[in-house]
Amino acid sequence: MSMFLHKQRDSRFQRDCSPLFSVAVMAALISKRILRSSGCLHSLRQCYFSSPNAVFSSVYKSREEYGGLFGERLFSSELSGLLLARSMIRQFSTSILVPGHDEGAFSSELLSKTALATSERTIGLCQDLLIPVTNFHNEDKGYMVLPGDVFDLPIRKDIIHRVVRWQLAKRQQGTHSTKTISEVSGTGRKAWKQKGLGRARHGSLRAPQFRGGATKHGPKPRSHAFKLNKKVRRLGLKIALSARAAEGKLLVFEDLDVPTHKTKNIVNYYKQMEDTKKLLLVDGGPIDEKLELATQNLHYVNVLPSIGLNVYSILLHDTLVMSRDAVTRIVERMNTPINR
Repeated sequence: MSMFLHKQRDSRFQRDCSPLFSVAVMAALISKRILRSSGCLHSLRQCYFSSPNAVFSSVYKSREEYGGLFGERLFSSELSGLLLARSMIRQFSTSILVPGHDEGAFSSELLSKTALATSERTIGLCQDLLIPVTNFHNEDKGYMVLPGDVFDLPIRKDIIHRVVRWQLAKRQQGTHSTKTISEVSGTGRKAWKQKGLGRARHGSLRAPQFRGGATKHGPKPRSHAFKLNKKVRRLGLKIALSARAAEGKLLVFEDLDVPTHKTKNIVNYYKQMEDTKKLLLVDGGPIDEKLELATQNLHYVNVLPSIGLNVYSILLHDTLVMSRDAVTRIVERMNTPINR
């Protein structure tokens, strides 16, 4: 009998609370498009954010009245429906919180002036890069696609180290020289006789132990260059270009033409570049005479043709500026078959 009365009370309470539960379920199931078209979503959002606990006041009031009689389990279905409606309100309300939609929704002072942060590009996937093309006057000249097999390779410090050592060793002059006993000036006579004086025996005063004598095992002119495979040398240049592109320090210009040979023009262009200490300009063909004269007195600006671009020069300069022609020639140079 008691079990029958308990079930009867449960069904009576669920019947009384069914309107609230139905409203919650209906709010959760109404589509986003219907809410936007009817305009009720904005008012519902304002009501919710102005008093976030107002929606649940009826539930907690009913809980105080009937909680002692029937327990907490009777409100589980109603609370779950309202929580679902609350999540739907949050989800849909964020879609209309955009600048200019409603002037009274939020203050303009809260809007950030900085650009939105985007996800960083993964380096070393050999993906083609799209880079804007400008000039010394910072004018828009379109875009250029950089091949990923040249400008987006994984950074390998060991390859860079090998190529730099090869470059420095190859350019070393190796003109150091010392004189042997046959080349040093001096007499060839025996200093004193071999026996009878109690002194050490010597055959020449040009020996290494005497002042002004020869140098034993000293350096002689030679080449310090060693062999490095062409594949490794080419890979090192690709990695250096990829490193500058990944750092955002690779700029592509339409051309490197300057109006005059005045140095002050290059100085003004240099000051416009942010976070630049040393600048390397790479042109496709021979260097223009005006550009060469304008940069020859600046120790922090250097100019190279595309055929002379190398790993060590790229590492010495933190910013690399290349013309369209230079990029095209470098890509052709990197894709040329290696002669064996």
